[in-house]
Parts: sequence; C-alpha cells; structure tokens
Amino acid sequence: MIKRAIYPGTFDPVTLGHLDIVRRGLKLFPELIVGIAENPRKRPLFSLEERREMFIESLKEVGLNGKVQVKTFNSLLVEFAKREGAVAILRGIRIVSDMDHEFTMASLNRKLYPEIETVFLMPSDDYAYLSSSAVREIAYYGGDVSQFVTEFVRKKLEEKFKR
Repeated sequence: MIKRAIYPGTFDPVTLGHLDIVRRGLKLFPELIVGIAENPRKRPLFSLEERREMFIESLKEVGLNGKVQVKTFNSLLVEFAKREGAVAILRGIRIVSDMDHEFTMASLNRKLYPEIETVFLMPSDDYAYLSSSAVREIAYYGGDVSQFVTEFVRKKLEEKFKR
C-alpha cells in the first residue's frame, strides 16, 4: 500500500514556507496531495481556482512539478482524506500558539476517522515566522514580498493590490 498524505490549507497565498513543508513531506511520503480548502468562512483574498493555480505554478518554480497533486475540496478534511486514500495529514507548526489549534484538530480528525494520523513538521528556520496573512499585509502596503513567495505569486499579489 502506498503511503499517501494530504497537506491541507487555504494557501491564500502559498508561501515559500508552504513549499518547504511540501519538499520535506515528500521525504516522508511517496505520494503527497496538496488539498486546498474552499473555506468561505475565512473570506480568502484569492478564489479557489486562483489559489490552485498559484500552488501549481509555484511547484514548477521550485522544481517540484509532477511530484505533488494539487486538488481542491469543500468538505470535512477527513472526508477528503478518505476519498483520496490518505493515511496521514501533514501539518506545519510555526509557533507554539499554532499547537493548541492543531492538536485540537488532530484529535477531532482522529475521532472522526481513526485510521488517519497527523504528522507535524516544524518549518525550516528561514520560514518559522512566515504566514500568508503577513504576506498579504506586506503586499497590500506595497512592500516587497519576493523573499517570501515565488515570482508567480508575487505578480498575482501585485495585480490584486494594484492601485
């Protein structure tokens, strides 16, 4: 049986930190699916299709094209994981405060789908502080986000916040 993992998130937008988790997740799992959640409660800046496109193009830019599937979903994460035949959910934990939320979600997911495991990865030191919301704010105010995102995402942010 192939060990497939889901790396879920809203990825609004995808950052180099997310791509770092993908790269490292591929060392643990021979198959990795990025699951982009619709999650309208978060009121994302980018549409679901834009976020999918940005992730696919970013994977190309960092040399991971063809190694990861990128799919969207609008359901409980565990239902998506079941449909995809995943054995694990991959999550990045940046700061200690992330742990409270992630631990709760992992426990709930295990109650709903006992066969699933959650694997937590700490980010590389270069990305421990990085979040999509910080990138959006920097871009909103015209700051340079090129050290945080791929060129494709940088251009999309620039287009979105053109004044």
